[in-house]
Amino acid sequence: MLAPALEEVPEVGPRDVAALLEEWCSAPFKAVIFQTGVGTRALFTAADALGATGDFLKLLAGAVVVVRGPKPTGELNAREVRIDLRAASPFTTETVLTAMSEIPIRDSKVLVQRYGATNRELHDALIARGAAVREIATYRWSLPRNIQPLIELLAALEQRRVDAAVFTSAVQIHHLHAVAERAGRAAQLIAALGGIIVASIGPVCSRALREHGVEPTLEANPPKLGPLLNALEAALSELR
Repeated sequence: MLAPALEEVPEVGPRDVAALLEEWCSAPFKAVIFQTGVGTRALFTAADALGATGDFLKLLAGAVVVVRGPKPTGELNAREVRIDLRAASPFTTETVLTAMSEIPIRDSKVLVQRYGATNRELHDALIARGAAVREIATYRWSLPRNIQPLIELLAALEQRRVDAAVFTSAVQIHHLHAVAERAGRAAQLIAALGGIIVASIGPVCSRALREHGVEPTLEANPPKLGPLLNALEAALSELR
C-alpha cells in the first residue's frame, strides 16, 4: 500500500532572498549550513528569479559553507560553490555538528537552510555554542491534499491486513497520527503498529515513532533506502 503522508510546499521566493541578502551585506554570516538538496535548489531558484544569483555567490564565497549530505553537495557543485565542511555519513545533525566543531562561532551569525520544520537539535546546539542563528525557510511539509490513502491505511492496519509499515521521515508518523487523531482512531493506530514490523529510515524517524508510543522493529544503518530495504527483507523473511 502506498499512503503518501506529506507534501512539500515551496516557501521561499525572490522577496525572501532580497531580505536575506540585504541582511547579509550589513551583518555577514560566518557560516552557512545547507541541509537538503531540494531546499538548496529552491534557494538558488529564488535568487535566479530575483536576478541576484551573482550577489548570492559572492556572499557565499566569504562564508564557511557546510553541507549535510550528497544532495545539497550536488546542487552546490552545479553552481560551482566552494564547500568547506562536509558532514560524514550517515549525514545526521550530529555529524554536521562534529564537522563544525573546530569552527569558533561564538558571537557569530550562522545561516541555516531550513527544511520542512526547524531542526531543533541543530538550532539549540548552535545557540549553546554562542552563535546567532538565522534560518531561511525553503519549503515546508504539509498533509497531502488527498488524505484518503492515509484513511485507507488506518483501516487496513486495524483489520490486520498489513505486515509491515515503512517510515522514511519523522513527519510521516506525525501526520499519520494527526489523521488518526482527527478520526478518533489514534489509540487503534498505535495498537496496530505495535503488532507489526515497523521499519524506520534512521534515528530521527525512530525518535518520532517513540514519541507516539511506537517502538520501531528495525532502523536502517546507515539511514538510507538500501539498508532500510535490506533490513525489511530480512525481517519479513522471518515471517514466512
